[in-house]
Amino acid sequence: MGAAGQLRRRTRARTPPRRRADPAAASASDDDVFCEACGSGDAAAELMLCDGCDRGFHIFCLRPILPRVPVGDWFCPSCRSPPAAAAAKSSAAAASPVAKKPKQFPLVQTKIVDFFKIQRSSLSEGSSESKKRKRKPAGALVVSKKKRKLLPFVPSEDPDQRLRQMASLATALTTTGAVFSNHLTYQPGMAPRSANRAALEAGGMQVLPKEDAEALSQCQRMMERGECPPLVVVYDPVEGFTVEADRFIKDLTIITEYVGDVDYLRNREHDDGDSMMTLLSASPPSRSLVVCPDRRSNIARFINGINNHTPEGRKKQNLKCVRYDVGGECRALLVANRDISKGERLYYDYNGSEHEYPTHHFV
Repeated sequence: MGAAGQLRRRTRARTPPRRRADPAAASASDDDVFCEACGSGDAAAELMLCDGCDRGFHIFCLRPILPRVPVGDWFCPSCRSPPAAAAAKSSAAAASPVAKKPKQFPLVQTKIVDFFKIQRSSLSEGSSESKKRKRKPAGALVVSKKKRKLLPFVPSEDPDQRLRQMASLATALTTTGAVFSNHLTYQPGMAPRSANRAALEAGGMQVLPKEDAEALSQCQRMMERGECPPLVVVYDPVEGFTVEADRFIKDLTIITEYVGDVDYLRNREHDDGDSMMTLLSASPPSRSLVVCPDRRSNIARFINGINNHTPEGRKKQNLKCVRYDVGGECRALLVANRDISKGERLYYDYNGSEHEYPTHHFV
């Protein structure tokens, strides 16, 4: 199966709960429900009632946007807050689902080193991988077509800029209550590592070539030294946390791996999280796996999807998500599918080839 066929949606589609009435069959009482954010009672099928305070919210007025109405009980941001924090909020602030600008992580090297568990001796140095590169001698023009291969990301050369990049990611992770991890993690009560077997993939899976596998390993080694991808996480009042390129990124560059806790899909069928990624589409389906980045994750969690229902939305896509067989295990990589300019926001197609993930409210 080719690269296009390996694209996967970010989460599995879920059935809306029965408590949400169809607009055509809405009762008279439903007409009195309004969204606390926009004040409208339109789009009744996407207007949720908080199970804590009975206030209404459109799924597309929340930040971040919810892709669909969650299954089971749902609580608004105010009701999810700790009691002390909720009591301190004014009624106006409590009614708003839009989070305030997050508190910035300290731009202190020792704190960043500890947060990302970086090798202390290398953070202040330049990119060691780039220093090792040797200039190729001039030679005859090569006319044969070369095989397209994946490229490791090129870190920013300025160590202070890398500190700012990592601080932006630390801000997003701490705000969302997650810790940094750059690997797939296997927790008790979830899927064991032995369940992650690429041989179970129903449709077959690309095997990552040796040269590309080395590029991936190089990316991981650079991260361990504090040589992060040239990306910065910013907070947007509309999109929530989002990611921008902090320097030019070449086509086919490995941006990052999609990581987090690995679990069976069957355990997450009714999960309200909007960031799950398909890892293994197995046969039988009971062995299918997803990556859940809500507790442990890296920058991949904050790269947003695009509205792939419009030509304008599809044009914004500059990444693709490709699942590979790496040493017999499934891995999901985010790879640049074209050159990316500095300052450009990163987007990839949640739906992939299936077009089952609802993205029509995405920007």
